[in-house]
Amino acid sequence: MQTQTLAIGGMTCAACSARVEKAILKTPGVDSASVNLATERATVSYDPSVIRLSAIKEAVQKAGYSVIDPQNTSLDKDKQRKEREIRTLWTKFIVAAFFGAALLYTAMAPMIKVFTLPFPKLLSPMNFPLIYALAELLLVIPIIIAGNKFYYNGFKNLLHLSPNMDSLIAIGTSSAVIYSLYNLIKIAQGDFNAVESLYFETAGMIIALILLGKSLEAVSKGRTSDAIKRLMGLAPKTATIVVDNGGGITEKEIAIDEVVPGDIILVRPGEKIPVDGTVVDGQSAVDESMLSGESMPVDKKSGDPVYGATINANGVLRFRAEKVGGDTALAQIIKLVEDAQGSKAPIAQLADVVSGYFVPIVCAIALIAGIAWFAAASAGLVTLPAGKSALEFSLTIFISVLVIACPCALGLATPTAIMVATGKGAENGILIKGGEALETTHKINTIVFDKTGTLTEGKPEITDIIVLDETAKTILKVANRTETHSSYSSLPSETPETLPQSPEDRLLQITASAERGSEHPLGQAIVKGAQNKDLPLYNAESFQAFPGRGIEAAINGRFVLAGNHKFMDERNIPFDALENESNRLAGEGKTPMYIALDGKPAGIVAVADVLKTSSKEATQILKNMGIEVAMITGDNKRTAEAIARQTGIDRVLAEVLPQDKSAEVKKLQAEGRIVSMVGDGVNDAPALVQSDVGIAIGSGADVAMESADIVLMHSNIMDVPTAINLSKRTIRIIKQNLFWAFGYNTLGIPIAAGVLYLFGGPLLNPIFAAAAMSMSSVSVLSNALRLKRFKPAQSAQNDNPRHKAGEMNHLAASREVSCRR
Repeated sequence: MQTQTLAIGGMTCAACSARVEKAILKTPGVDSASVNLATERATVSYDPSVIRLSAIKEAVQKAGYSVIDPQNTSLDKDKQRKEREIRTLWTKFIVAAFFGAALLYTAMAPMIKVFTLPFPKLLSPMNFPLIYALAELLLVIPIIIAGNKFYYNGFKNLLHLSPNMDSLIAIGTSSAVIYSLYNLIKIAQGDFNAVESLYFETAGMIIALILLGKSLEAVSKGRTSDAIKRLMGLAPKTATIVVDNGGGITEKEIAIDEVVPGDIILVRPGEKIPVDGTVVDGQSAVDESMLSGESMPVDKKSGDPVYGATINANGVLRFRAEKVGGDTALAQIIKLVEDAQGSKAPIAQLADVVSGYFVPIVCAIALIAGIAWFAAASAGLVTLPAGKSALEFSLTIFISVLVIACPCALGLATPTAIMVATGKGAENGILIKGGEALETTHKINTIVFDKTGTLTEGKPEITDIIVLDETAKTILKVANRTETHSSYSSLPSETPETLPQSPEDRLLQITASAERGSEHPLGQAIVKGAQNKDLPLYNAESFQAFPGRGIEAAINGRFVLAGNHKFMDERNIPFDALENESNRLAGEGKTPMYIALDGKPAGIVAVADVLKTSSKEATQILKNMGIEVAMITGDNKRTAEAIARQTGIDRVLAEVLPQDKSAEVKKLQAEGRIVSMVGDGVNDAPALVQSDVGIAIGSGADVAMESADIVLMHSNIMDVPTAINLSKRTIRIIKQNLFWAFGYNTLGIPIAAGVLYLFGGPLLNPIFAAAAMSMSSVSVLSNALRLKRFKPAQSAQNDNPRHKAGEMNHLAASREVSCRR
């Protein structure tokens, strides 16, 4: 199956989007189709071996709509097209409003008896009825021309047996104009009483008011895509490439679209990096906050990656372009947001179903109500308003029902809220991949956190170094040696002045030297700890890793073993003297690594991961929201429970292998829970897919993780409650919109049909019906735009001086010793 997004032109209401979707789905070879009225996009999944894309476009055109040229769907072109559309609508409204006001004044001024309004005698309906009628006709013609699109689209869709909102407007206003023309002819034939049966001002004001509503609607719809515009605005328009033309190296500025992989790009201080690539020359600090959320610039040197739209702070960089166009990290973010904005939430299905039948039902109601009132009035069963005939009365009912009906509000209720919510999420580093994920998130009642890299920083650090008493003297004796071994080189030469004097530092130096050949996170943490203390490290005479157990190496003439307890048992090296210390470290959530020198126990180096400052607070917020919080990890139970105590997590799933995490999630779902898995998106991928809502902790470079429904770019788990709150707020807005849209039509149509008049109430004027219809769409959009004021959850720790000073809790590393390597 292949998925394609098409830009659809000519859609004006939910009935249109339903019609396009139905036409596409009827086409053989199409697997699924989703048409979004707010974004004017159709997402189609089809089998290219059965049908070509051109046939799908043809089906759309046969349904009475157009497919916009892909060249005009880029953000800039689309923005220009929409701005042009808004300008056109405003111009048409101004024309309609000007002539509509003159028309309304012409029609109403002679009737107002309370005070005399200035009015030309030549236009007096009593003295010159024909001139008066012709003046109204001349004033309504420019209004009809301004609203010609309603008639073109309305009658075209009527001919295609797929009436939409334009059809309702076209039928209603045409009925008023035709009836008025009939009476104008009667006036010309000498029946001057017909002057009281002119409805030109009704038709004119209906069109003017609907044009006003459409103009406001277009402006509001434009604001829903502000997030996309801001994201696109981050990317620079040009790039400076370094060109070797044979006669020397020159610099050339080109459009960013012309950059190809392999180009060497020069970025000066203060400039934005145009595309993704790898530094080949220079050093600088780069502000990557737009991707990672980290406010501190990141140091860059040769071999380091850089990302498009980030800002070069102070140095000059030359880098090789690797990902350009749609492959950059920023482009992937934008595509995720665009796809999410074009998707539908399950809650929208009801509105889609109703919209598909809405307009035909409204037409039927209007016709039945008009005929019924005409028959009742003709039979004398009802008292008609003063001066109205049975035909005029029934025509008023007919037009009011057609005009007040508003499928627009139904069609816009859900997609506009989703557009604003996904855009707002992206602004805060929360990428929500679709309407379904956004809707399901508010139902979550259980969250399962992976530990390493999610609750913790994923960067182990040394926390404790414990040396056996009987070994301390031996280590110190080694530290005082001045001779060198013939088969190794030391950095620098060993002298009493350059070697550490404490047994703890000496043990760390030897262990780190042995671990230099290891790629395991625990080993790298030990090496980094030694480097932070400026301890010189030695080259190993030999090195061998034993996955899952440990390593052995020859360092400075000494045979070094570093690993877990099982590894030491295999070598018959007893560590009974350190058993209590080992249990204490594990109970504190730390990972003890046993060190042996020349076959004898030497001590323990404990390593722990750094707990994210927001982990405890985020957990508490989620629990306050009534959500059960669990943790899943490969650590042993004791270590996992220690971590859970520090974060406030009650339910622990320990000693779980990566491939078994999805099964644990499935067990929770079997209990009837709506489960969200929060992980790093790599070895947690099966669990992320299995969960109802997979949330991936990732940086800007990882936003393409397919396994997750939501990606947290800033790697801050405070964004988890923020995402849930955003979902809850969005669903609340959608429900309000749907309630208003359904409620408006449920109440408005019966009133327009004259139900109140049956009980002595007022009869709805078609002009007021048009105003109400226009404002219903605007109100739905305005309600959705309230989401733009959504504020993410703030960590109280951000303002805590103790946290600013760097006080952190330490937790266990990514694997307990039994799982090491």
